[in-house]
Amino acid sequence: MRKSQHFPGIDYLQLTRRCSIRCSTITRVTADDFDPAQVEFDVFERMEKTIDAVREKFNTVRTGRASPKILDRINVEYYGTLTPLNTIANASTPDSQTIVIQPFDKTCINDIERAIMLSDLGLNPSNDGTCIRLSIPPLTAERRKELAKLVSKLGEDGKVALRNVRRDAIKSMGKIEGVSQDNVKSIEVAIDALTSEFVKKVDELVRQKEVDISKV
Repeated sequence: MRKSQHFPGIDYLQLTRRCSIRCSTITRVTADDFDPAQVEFDVFERMEKTIDAVREKFNTVRTGRASPKILDRINVEYYGTLTPLNTIANASTPDSQTIVIQPFDKTCINDIERAIMLSDLGLNPSNDGTCIRLSIPPLTAERRKELAKLVSKLGEDGKVALRNVRRDAIKSMGKIEGVSQDNVKSIEVAIDALTSEFVKKVDELVRQKEVDISKV
């Protein structure tokens, strides 16, 4: 059960069931119905979503093992529209070094092949007219360094997003008339604690991904 650090009488699970206010609506909250725990929960929820987004981006960074997730950021020109590859084809891993892509519509197989070749995955697709096979070669030392830099950048982007959540929440607090400075300060302390907690989570995700990349 995730408890509020600054308001120990509140747990986020209970608050989830009854809350409907978002940070974007704080400007419409009056001092009379202002709920500090509500604000803290909203920040917590938005930061959780940011962590989920960072995790998803990390999944698209390839390691030495085959994973269909690396195809999630590939878009294919399908009937004149850029379309996510994972919505027009099924990808599977018959073994640890191979990804097999089976289009739902076989007429777009060449378009899928082209999109993969133009991507930054560094893979050479093999197209037999029915499916596409991707062989995942071992990462070279140079490629590992490049991917480690990419992961570090994605991690920093995630931290910036977290700090933007913090900034927006504190800025919104200043727009509520009638709230005491003590209450505002208490919320700021709670939000700062959450920000530090989630920044550490990003650091741990970066560390774990770097370990995956370094594995032979």
